[in-house]
Amino acid sequence: MKINAIIAEYNPLHKGHIYQMEDAKTNTGADYTIVLMSGNYVQRGAPAIMDKHTRAEMALQAGADMVLELPPHFSCSSAEYFANGSVAILKRIGVIDYLCFGSECGDLDTLHLIATILADESKEYQTILQQGLANGKSFPQARNDALFQVEPSLLTMPDYLTSPNNILAIEYLKAMRKHGAAYKPYTTLRTGSNYHSSQFDASLASAKAIREAIYSDTDKTLLADKIPSETQELFKHYFNTYRHITNNDFSDILYYTLLSHSENGFSQFADVSSDLSNRIQNTLSMYKDFDSYCNLLKSKELTYTRISRCLMHIMLGIRKTDFANPYSDLSYVRVLGFRKSALPLLKEIDQKTSLKLITKVADAKNLLSPKALTSFEHHLRMDTLYYYIQGKKANRTPQNEYTIPICIQ
Repeated sequence: MKINAIIAEYNPLHKGHIYQMEDAKTNTGADYTIVLMSGNYVQRGAPAIMDKHTRAEMALQAGADMVLELPPHFSCSSAEYFANGSVAILKRIGVIDYLCFGSECGDLDTLHLIATILADESKEYQTILQQGLANGKSFPQARNDALFQVEPSLLTMPDYLTSPNNILAIEYLKAMRKHGAAYKPYTTLRTGSNYHSSQFDASLASAKAIREAIYSDTDKTLLADKIPSETQELFKHYFNTYRHITNNDFSDILYYTLLSHSENGFSQFADVSSDLSNRIQNTLSMYKDFDSYCNLLKSKELTYTRISRCLMHIMLGIRKTDFANPYSDLSYVRVLGFRKSALPLLKEIDQKTSLKLITKVADAKNLLSPKALTSFEHHLRMDTLYYYIQGKKANRTPQNEYTIPICIQ
């Protein structure tokens, strides 16, 4: 039995995702594909445009054999923590043969080279990096300059260090090295629109382009040729039932949370520096909504995405202490869905995994240690907030994690 793993957000799932899944399966000869997918909050510091159960069902319809959930303190985090959490979970699953990911370059050898330099941090690299930082360069600029000086051949390929899928690919390779993952990497060359493209008329429109079309209330029938045929009915059903979720839907909740912590500051929350904490305290009187506040706080050093992620951490109660032992504390993983044909895969995982598989929320109390249960219940509260917003926008009773069944195809 040969098993691929894909780390994804599917926010939303599009044709390029199916292309990657099929390309990886063809070239690795895998029998099964496991998708480790972000839940209701995603890496750019935002709520997912559609809930995790709907996106998991789409992934199964599109060819995945099992969908597991990446916990929110990893899914809504920097590329480094996103990759490290994902790789650590997949290692503990115990059955993975290949970690499959997309990249703009498709050049696994060069990605390996960059990842090795960054992971090893030679004295030469560290010296050049620290000199750059001392001269006022931003960390990405100082890091890139150090890489180019340590390995001059990279000067001919600077986009390797700026393209988003390449960046994640490098972080995956670093994480595999760090955690001693035995599975092998495989990369698919990204085709169609690039990650940040808003070009909607491309044959393989990016998730961003599709999201922006949804945000602008584009007639959903116009999205038909951008959404995989396998998932179109579910896509239409979802938007006939619910509306898309955005940062601004959480504006009032965020404002109250910021007010509640304003006296003591925000440095206890993940990714929030003391400088940013002070800026939030000094500008809170100018708060209007989530998005505009991100733009107000944005600076040369802090991007909109970094600010959004920090504010999301504050709102969701994700603290620096949650990352004290983030990988050694991993003890469970949530199963969002699987195919009936993947029962042999489930049996294989059950025999080899070191994690507790949560298939039913109510079972968590009997399966998890007190510490793990506390973390799991925190995740449930984050989901409850998401479903409250989802239900409110659609004028429907919010969904409940205790009553949403696991998806079986």
